[in-house]
Amino acid sequence: MERTIFDEEHAQFRAMVREFIAKEVSPHHDVWEKDGIVPRELWVKAGAQGLLCTDVDTAYGGGGVRDFRYNVIVDEEIARAGASGVGFGLHNDVIVPYIDKFADDEQKARWFPPMASGEKITAIAMTEPGTGSDLAAVRTTAVRQDDGSFLVNGSKTFITNGINADLVIVVATTDPDSRHAGISLLMVEQGMDGFTRGRNLDKMGLKAQDTAELFFDDVRVPAENLIGEEGQGFVYLMQALPQERLSIAVGAMAGAEGALDLTLEYCREREAFGRPIGKFQNTRFELAKMKTEVTVGRQFVDRCISLHDEGRLTVEQAAMAKYWTTEMLDRVVDVGVQLHGGYGYMMEYPIARAYVDSRVQRIYGGTNEIMLEIIGRSMGF
Repeated sequence: MERTIFDEEHAQFRAMVREFIAKEVSPHHDVWEKDGIVPRELWVKAGAQGLLCTDVDTAYGGGGVRDFRYNVIVDEEIARAGASGVGFGLHNDVIVPYIDKFADDEQKARWFPPMASGEKITAIAMTEPGTGSDLAAVRTTAVRQDDGSFLVNGSKTFITNGINADLVIVVATTDPDSRHAGISLLMVEQGMDGFTRGRNLDKMGLKAQDTAELFFDDVRVPAENLIGEEGQGFVYLMQALPQERLSIAVGAMAGAEGALDLTLEYCREREAFGRPIGKFQNTRFELAKMKTEVTVGRQFVDRCISLHDEGRLTVEQAAMAKYWTTEMLDRVVDVGVQLHGGYGYMMEYPIARAYVDSRVQRIYGGTNEIMLEIIGRSMGF
């Protein structure tokens, strides 16, 4: 079915993004998977090309276009290329909104220009070893000092861009007795005393993406690095999470489309018993089911993108998009591996990498069980 949410300018931008990925990402991604990290130089090249912070005001070095569809195009092209190590989505879709909506002008002037140029890479530190999706239960503390600064202590884990990051939004409690009302957001910067990184975590998939443990040992964060108001962090998180979940759905949708394309191509070329395996009824039926799920999912996700640009996407709709697309992605890549036969189990084939890369999407951004809880509560239960 034809997509109707993009115009000619979007098409031109997509062509540029696709060319950038073909030149600067795809030829090198296998090496980055072995290295466990994407080089910082890629971020600077992306910034120069205009792939970062497209919706940030031009006064701060951004693209100045308030249109989430440009973020969508970057996310989709990265996912379709299987470039799972490239963390632009977190930078553009997750970090930018916190600064744009809740930071003051001085903070924007300090952080946005190097973010837009790719000179500074960002991360957000929510998850802790013992908390998972329960953001109100964070144990990392930020104690206000006499000079107004905060003394931060604690640890975080599973932090995307954690090794490369220069700027880390840390979710911490400034009032441990208040749970939700005690959460605040602080920007911890590379080079602050007491801020250290643990190992680059050895994951099942997403091998080229640096995912780290972060440690805070009496890190003194100046008052001017408090984002928004003290104690309002949980409110800010709830406002920003729908876009993060939609971003995950966008990537999952594009990943499923890419997996279907890989499988269709293989089924046309691979022969068994003297004919392409796509000619067998069982194969056609499995491909038909994949095509149907991908087509149905695309219509819902595109509608969510439009609603988000109109400011009307609800928390429940974002949860539905994240839940359904990531579950669908796993179904599609699983069938893709099966139809590839033994070759589907070989990591040199993109479908195998898609299989191991897809599994975590049902976990990050809030587990799919949490998504179901959100949807269930919206029905009055």
